[in-house]
Amino acid sequence: MLSLCKQAIFASSQKVGARCLGTIVPIPNPPEFPLENEPVLTYKKGSKERAELEKALDKMAGECEEIPLVIGNEEIKTNLVKYQVMPHNHKNKVAKYHWATPELVKKAIDVAVKSQREWEKVPIGKRLEIWLRAADLMAKEYRQQLNAATMLGQSKTAIQAEIDSAAELIDFFKIHGHFVKDSLKYKPISPNSETLNSMRYRGMDGFVAAVSPFNFTAIGGNLSYTPALMGNAVLWKPSDTALLSNWWIFKICREAGVPPGVVNFIPCEGPVFGDTITSSPYLSGINFTGSVPTFNRLWTQVGQNVNKYRNYPKLIGECGGKNYHFIHPSADAESVAMGTIRSSFEFNGQKCSACSRMYVPESLWSQVKQGLLETRDKLKIGDVRDFTVFTGAVIDAVAFKRITGYIEHAKKSSNLEIIGGGGYDDSKGYFIEPTIVVTKDPKDKIMTEEIFGPVLTIYVYKDSQINETMKLVESSTPYALTGAIFSQDLDWAKHALEEFKYTAGNFYINDKSTGSVVGQQPFGGSRMSGTNDKAGGPHYALRWASPQSIKETFVPLREYDYEYMRS
Repeated sequence: MLSLCKQAIFASSQKVGARCLGTIVPIPNPPEFPLENEPVLTYKKGSKERAELEKALDKMAGECEEIPLVIGNEEIKTNLVKYQVMPHNHKNKVAKYHWATPELVKKAIDVAVKSQREWEKVPIGKRLEIWLRAADLMAKEYRQQLNAATMLGQSKTAIQAEIDSAAELIDFFKIHGHFVKDSLKYKPISPNSETLNSMRYRGMDGFVAAVSPFNFTAIGGNLSYTPALMGNAVLWKPSDTALLSNWWIFKICREAGVPPGVVNFIPCEGPVFGDTITSSPYLSGINFTGSVPTFNRLWTQVGQNVNKYRNYPKLIGECGGKNYHFIHPSADAESVAMGTIRSSFEFNGQKCSACSRMYVPESLWSQVKQGLLETRDKLKIGDVRDFTVFTGAVIDAVAFKRITGYIEHAKKSSNLEIIGGGGYDDSKGYFIEPTIVVTKDPKDKIMTEEIFGPVLTIYVYKDSQINETMKLVESSTPYALTGAIFSQDLDWAKHALEEFKYTAGNFYINDKSTGSVVGQQPFGGSRMSGTNDKAGGPHYALRWASPQSIKETFVPLREYDYEYMRS
């Protein structure tokens, strides 16, 4: 019998056994990926980064970049022409792009399926080197282009863009790379010298569809490129309202060395893309962030087509929430007010994790109310190129109509009172005032439905009814993404930690419900908030791998029977 190399496939160093005649898989030698977050620059007046950002903004604001579809190495333009506008000045176009037809989506599938097998042959160490180069390009040469595209196209302020399209995007590439490298250290148990057990991670046979949202540029990079890192080929459908920033990610990764066909850039009408990918037998996974109805539609289509597929597709989805702050009578009122303002109104509440409902005890309400209103009145909204604004505009006309519908509901309902804000104007940009509503009914739709906008609703509860009120947190909505408690009472905080165990995938104590950091608070929720696969955590990238267990035997088998049979 020809013996194989007695060496763990993914071991970094180990002496080769005397009988070693070869190896099945080369041992990877991945580059160093330090487990540390990208620093967030400050953009203070007079700083180098502020000058560089303003220069990038000036250039990009005067252009309308044409963005093609990219399938393999081919750039394609169609007759389905669309435009991305500045949400804070919607007469200004920042990008002209082309929607894919069903035929082009099918073409992209064919290219991706063929590319996957070749890409998967590239050693993981080489792939990680490409990811490290991409992160370096994002951090240095193209940092301000990513930020400027996010500011102008998605109406984020400088610091919000820096946290998202620079720091978090870089973190996804580097820290997920670290976790992948760390996973290669795993060696299955080999109980004796006669056998060697090992594990390798393959790509998934077929293609992965990545459907990304507008609200975080970094999510687009993660949804499309983390599956690619693990040896998959991807069809990336970016959000129409994040085309420009996502296009920059695509260009940077191509420059870093991601081969043609590994990630295909496919702007497309949602139903056309969804219908086409779910009808292909080569669908191996969907990586999704967006609305519950859209994810449910995709999941239903996969279920209806399950007998067509070569593999059971993996479905990973993050769908938002109705996130809460629950305030105990012992809480620090000022911290509550400041944390809630930031959580509810930064980026106009257009975060999956934004605080949208708050429960406040009567005994603390006057202090919290005063802090909220005084701070809310200081918030400046406007053009994000003005570095004094707190937030810009909501993303588009559809979002503007949906959000203002809830404000109008609050104005008309006898159970609801708007105590701050409530104004809006879309004549130049899609501007909505940060709005604070108080409700008498904790189950009113404004308290239970996802709004995804700058609207905070508060239920003031009697201190004596705290336990009953706590029950509402889980029972009144179908979501379970993020939540926070504020308390100086340690015993109650311990009780709340257990009581709220199933109300949130990311839970905060004396901190706002937003602001998770890659590698620090892996992100995701359950119930209708998603599949809770925890992007930014140690296991996320492995969800996009197809593991193969390998057993090598070095002693020939000479018998068919067992010893007990001979006694």
